[in-house]
Amino acid sequence: MRNGIIIGTAHHVPDKVLTNDDLSRILGEDISEFVSTKLGILERRVLAENESAADLATEAGRKALENAGITADDVDLIILATDTPEYLSPATSAVVQYRLGAKRAGTFDVNCACAGFVTAFDTALKYIIADSNYKNVLVVGVYAMTKFLDWTEKKTATMFADGAGAVVLRSVEDSENVDKRGLLTSKLEADGSYYNFLGIFAGGSKTPITHEVINEGYFNKVRFVTKYPPEVNINGWQRIVHELLDRVELKLDDIKLFLWTQVNLSTIEIVMKEMDLPMSRTHTIMHKWGYTGSACIPMLLDDAVNAGKIKRNDNLIICASGGGLNMAAMVYRF
Repeated sequence: MRNGIIIGTAHHVPDKVLTNDDLSRILGEDISEFVSTKLGILERRVLAENESAADLATEAGRKALENAGITADDVDLIILATDTPEYLSPATSAVVQYRLGAKRAGTFDVNCACAGFVTAFDTALKYIIADSNYKNVLVVGVYAMTKFLDWTEKKTATMFADGAGAVVLRSVEDSENVDKRGLLTSKLEADGSYYNFLGIFAGGSKTPITHEVINEGYFNKVRFVTKYPPEVNINGWQRIVHELLDRVELKLDDIKLFLWTQVNLSTIEIVMKEMDLPMSRTHTIMHKWGYTGSACIPMLLDDAVNAGKIKRNDNLIICASGGGLNMAAMVYRF
């Protein structure tokens, strides 16, 4: 079976650093201990006023192509995951395609909130498997959520940050893929009953932006309307992982690294403990970059590769969940 192997990874973050002490001053209360212990965040990156999602995505894509050793002309398809797009329309991927000079590439965006990148990554792999015309595919995850923050609202201001990550996939035929690298299995899930728990609820056809919406200043910002039950991730991640491993007849011990949504450190610690796995079998980046939603998985992957924690032929679990509720997971052989 044809498959897609990763030939390049990269990330890009804004220059501006916002520490927990900075946020404590903005919010007028000391949030450092809670944010560092519960969320695992020490600092985060924030876009400048004149920067936006396409800026981050383009730079991450450019770096990934360079690391892959190919040019923009070699790219057949660009899939971009975000829920903080450059515009409501057109697609951010079209802007990135133009800026990269990837004139041959088709493009589309994916919005599954924080599960977006894994969904886009899975989609890219399925394109490669299904159609031999897709030789090189660029998959980008980008997050510009600080543009939608109410900086007086502690729950969101302390968590969200900006960044982008990218992966380049190359198509390989079964005859040249002796180690069976690439996608082993995957699954997408959703539970739409959670659709109104978290989101940016103005700007679409349901609640267009009006003077009244802006003056009210609530639904045009990201809001936790209702708290998610903790078992959504704690139980959900474990269940989907075991299901995928059973499909391909692998055990937890066969997985080199578990890459989770970086939503908070405590959830990852609980999941790893309940699966009887040491924290050395996962990787985290929220301490230095905050929570970057649809960008966190490719940023995490690139950081783990650069840290030497992922080598060729390593089996990976990649699992992400986000508002909607959406969940996407895969077993991938690097």
